[in-house]
Amino acid sequence: MRLGPYLVSGGDDTVLIRRERADDIAAIAAVHRSAFGAHDADGEPAERTGGAPESTGTPPESTGATSERTGAQSESDRADPPEVDLVARLRSDPAWIPTLSMVAVEYRTVIGHVCLTRAAIGPFPVLALGPIGVVAEHQRTGVGSALMHAVLGAADALDEPLVCLLGHLDYYPQFGFVPAARLGITPDDPSWVSHFQVRPLSAYDPRITGEFHYPEPFYEL
Repeated sequence: MRLGPYLVSGGDDTVLIRRERADDIAAIAAVHRSAFGAHDADGEPAERTGGAPESTGTPPESTGATSERTGAQSESDRADPPEVDLVARLRSDPAWIPTLSMVAVEYRTVIGHVCLTRAAIGPFPVLALGPIGVVAEHQRTGVGSALMHAVLGAADALDEPLVCLLGHLDYYPQFGFVPAARLGITPDDPSWVSHFQVRPLSAYDPRITGEFHYPEPFYEL
C-alpha cells in the first residue's frame, strides 16, 4: 500500500484520515504503544515532539523498560512509552483541541494518530504538533505524511497562524517547516534550538516572535 498526500481511495486498502471520535481513545493509545514502544519510525516518524525529549531531534531510543537489557521482556512487563500518557493528559487539558486530533483508519482500524494542541509564543496563541505515530507495520507507507497534510490543512482552515514542533530536520521540511530561529522564535529549552521548527500557515503574522511554550502536559512526563 502506498498513500498519496492525503489518502488512498478505492479498493480494499482505503485509508481514511478523519477526526478522533470518543470510541477511538483506546485505539489511539495502542497506536502510540506500537509506534514508540518497540522502535522508532525511520523516515516516517513516530516522533517525540516537545516536552522533554530524550534527544534534540535525533532518533529516540526505545522507551520500553528492559530486564537487565537482555531483551527478555514480556508485553505485560513493558512500560508504556510516554507518548501514551502524554495524549491522555493532553486530552484532559485546556490545550486540547478536539477538531485537531486526527486518526488514520484502515478496515475500520485506527493505524495512525496526530494531534495539535494550544501552545503560546509570548501573548500569541499558536499550535504544538505531537505526538504523531503510526503503528509499526504501517510505517514508511505514507500514513504519517497523510496525517501531517490533513492536520496542517485543518489548522489552516481554522485560521491558526503557526505550528511548532521539535523533530527531525530531514523529515519535516517537506511539509513546509523551517528553523524557528529564522522567524525569531525560540524554544524555552536552549538545547532544543537546532531541531526546533515552525510551519507558518495562511494566517501567520510576522509579529509572532519570542519564546515558545508547550502545553503543560509536555513538561509533566
